[in-house]
Amino acid sequence: MGKLLGGFLLPHPPILISEIGQGQEEKALKTLKGYDIVVEEIKKLKPDILIVITPHGPLFSDANSIYMEENLWGDFSSFGHPQLSYKFKNNLDLGYQIVKNSLNKDIPIAQMTKEMFKNYNLESKLDHGVLVPLHFINKSYDKYKLIPITYGLLSPVQLYDFGKEINQAIQKQKGNVVVIASGDLSHKLSNKGPYTFAQEGIEFDNLINELIDENKLEEILTIDLDFANKAGECGLRSLMILVGILSDYKVQPKMISYEGPFGVGYGTAVFNLIGEEKTNHTEFIKDRMKEKTKEARKAESEHVRIARLSLEHFLKTGMYMDVPDDISEELLNLKLPVFVSIKKNGNLRGCIGSTKSFEKNTAKEIIKYAVEAGIRDFRFSPITINELDDLVYSVDVLHESEDVQDISKLDPIKFGVIVKKGNRSGLLLPNLEGVDTAKEQIRIALNKAGIDENEKYEIKRFRVDRFK
Repeated sequence: MGKLLGGFLLPHPPILISEIGQGQEEKALKTLKGYDIVVEEIKKLKPDILIVITPHGPLFSDANSIYMEENLWGDFSSFGHPQLSYKFKNNLDLGYQIVKNSLNKDIPIAQMTKEMFKNYNLESKLDHGVLVPLHFINKSYDKYKLIPITYGLLSPVQLYDFGKEINQAIQKQKGNVVVIASGDLSHKLSNKGPYTFAQEGIEFDNLINELIDENKLEEILTIDLDFANKAGECGLRSLMILVGILSDYKVQPKMISYEGPFGVGYGTAVFNLIGEEKTNHTEFIKDRMKEKTKEARKAESEHVRIARLSLEHFLKTGMYMDVPDDISEELLNLKLPVFVSIKKNGNLRGCIGSTKSFEKNTAKEIIKYAVEAGIRDFRFSPITINELDDLVYSVDVLHESEDVQDISKLDPIKFGVIVKKGNRSGLLLPNLEGVDTAKEQIRIALNKAGIDENEKYEIKRFRVDRFK
C-alpha cells in the first residue's frame, strides 16, 4: 500500500536559480531559505514518488492533464540556459491509477502522450513550474520518480474532488509520496512587477498566508476565482488540489516564508500529516458557492437580469423570450449594440456581441446575445441547464467607436479596441483580466482577427457602460 508523506507549497520563479538570476536571486533570500527548509524535509522523508502540480504545463479549460510518457525531460532554454537540463522517470503505475479514479468519478483528465502533444501542437518538455522546485530538490535528493500534473480551469469542487482521487490512487499503489503544489501568489504587488499594481494582489496574498497559518484550508476552496484573477495569481488551483489530497488526514500547515521582491508573491509552506482525520468539503464548497451566487443575483442590474433570464428561458424552452413588461424606458427606446459575457467559477464561459445594433431596441439586443454567448461561442461547448446556477453575467453597452492614429491614445482600462484589415477585424472589450497594456490589447485583437502585427491595419477605440 502506498502512503502520503506530506505536502508543500513552493514558488517557481527561474530567477531563484543562480545561473539565471546572476545575483538577482539574492533579493529573494527569504524564499531561498524557505526552499532550504523544504528540501531538507523532503530529504528526511525519502519519498519514492514526487507529484508536482503546476500551472504552466499543458493547460486545458475543461480538464486536468497528466504526463503519461515514461521518460520526462525539460530545460531552461526559454530562459537562456539550455545547459540547465533535467531527466526524470515517470511512475506510470500511479499515473494510470489517478486517470482511472478520475474517469470513474467523471473528473475530466487529459492523458498527455506523444500523440496528444502533437495533436495539440504543444511542447512535451517539462515547464518551469515543475523544474524550478526539482532543481533545488535534486541537489540533496533525487531517489524518486516523478508525476507532473497540470491543473485545468475547472471549478473548485472538481479540483478538490480530483485531489481526493489522487489520494485514493496513492493508497492503492506501492511507494511513498510527497506532493508539491507549485505556484506563485499575486503577480500584481507593485507596478515594478510583470503587471500593474492591484490592491487585490496584496489582499489575496495576505489571505493565503492567513488561511494556511490558521489551518483553515477548507476556506482556500471558497476563494472567489474572479478575485483571484484580479490578483494575478497562479498557485490557487494547485493549492485546491492539494487540499483535496490532504482530505483524509489531520494536517498541521505552516507558512515557512513569504516575500514579494519583484512584485510577485513567493510563498513556501509545509503541510505536515499528524494523523488520520477523514473530511469531505464538497458540500461545503457547493453551499458557499450557492450563497455567493444568491448575493450576486440580489445586486444584479436590469441589463444582467434580462441576459440571465434570456439564456435560462432559451435552454428550458428552445425559444427566445419576449421582452419583459417590467423594464425601463431606456432599454425599450434606445437602440445600442451590446456584448454579453458569461463566467463560470471565475472563468469565461462565453462572450458574443456586435459593434452595430440590429434589433428593435437594446433589450432585444441583450436577449439575443445572451443566447448567442451561451450556446454559440465556438471557443466553448454550449452551456447546459445544469450549469445555470453557477453562471455570472455582465453586459457591455457600446458607445460609438472612433479612429485612433497613435497607440498612445489607447487605454486598456477605459477603452475597448477594434483592429481591421480588409474584411478581417478583431475586437477586445476594455478592462479585462490580464490585459494591462495597450500593446497587449492590440496583440490579442490582431490574433483574434488573424492579422499579422507587421501588416498595416486600422485601429478604433470605444467606450462601454458595463453592467453587472
